[in-house]
Amino acid sequence: MPASPALHTDAPLVDTLNRPLHDLRLSVTDRCNFRCVYCMPKEVFGKDFAFMPRDEMLSFEEMTRLARISVAHGVEKIRLTGGEPLLRKGLEELIAMLAELRTPAGRPVDIALTTNGSALAMKAQALKDAGLKRVTVSLDSLDDTTFRAMNDVNFPVARILAGLDAAHAVGLGPIKINMVVKRGQNDHDIVNMARYFKGTPYILRFIEFMDVGTSNGWDMAAVLPSSEVLGRIHAELPLEEVAPNYTGETSRRWRYVDGEGEIGLISSVTQSFCHTCSRARVSTDGKLFTCLFASEGHDLRALLRDGSSDEQLSAAMGAIWRQRTDRASQLRSAQTGAVRSTGTKIEMSYIGG
Repeated sequence: MPASPALHTDAPLVDTLNRPLHDLRLSVTDRCNFRCVYCMPKEVFGKDFAFMPRDEMLSFEEMTRLARISVAHGVEKIRLTGGEPLLRKGLEELIAMLAELRTPAGRPVDIALTTNGSALAMKAQALKDAGLKRVTVSLDSLDDTTFRAMNDVNFPVARILAGLDAAHAVGLGPIKINMVVKRGQNDHDIVNMARYFKGTPYILRFIEFMDVGTSNGWDMAAVLPSSEVLGRIHAELPLEEVAPNYTGETSRRWRYVDGEGEIGLISSVTQSFCHTCSRARVSTDGKLFTCLFASEGHDLRALLRDGSSDEQLSAAMGAIWRQRTDRASQLRSAQTGAVRSTGTKIEMSYIGG
């Protein structure tokens, strides 16, 4: 499809804390074929759970329109999330549409995808051909028993590893692997994971168990601080810290002293990175969220479907970002994570991680 004409905006767009809009995360579905205990536990997301009707979901054209306006406001990276994004039928069509977008400077937009990897072996080539650049794959353990228990649908590790190999073979990279660490459940596999992926093309990242939403039974006692993750690995595989790739990177980078790759530590509970957060999230039904820990979003779908012009949409999105004050993790970290915020928060499966 031909590229849409560029939309001109007044730059730069920054929020009340002078943070620019740089990253957009588009949730393409609220469904997932896993029931991970830290995200979509079966007790809540059971057989009778009512997922979003199709007519409430944004179309690919609507998503692309919002993405084009976001790019005009400064977005250079778009990440497709879910739920599990590979469950959205025809996702390659959306990727191809997004791949046509160009920044005001004429550069292609960096298109990435976060997936549980269950369908990656089958879809990797089609995703690459459509214009996808990179993938991040969730893998919480190499121990098959532990992994099956955490995804809670008895899905084997071997099929995720096959998906990683397929993605690497077609050139989707650099490939990142996310391991959510939950104390007492999979923390015994931290060093094994580090050793297995050391010296490979993959970048392994360890994520603290987060208090996103209200259904995952979050408890500070189940959080293994990144400092302890680092200590366990460093004791056996010496590491040294390296500079971030860019301002606002969520992961602190550590490389192996012997030069055989790096790991990342995402410390969203114990070490806030709110002060550099440049991410906006759009849910499957078109609500704009300016924080992962938000309780409500801003309805863009209504504007998309009531005949609003691109200029009107752009003005609305710009106003939302300029008024942004979010720093939920920073405020929680100031309380050392001991007190969980109260009230209803949006689930991770609804707006992506």
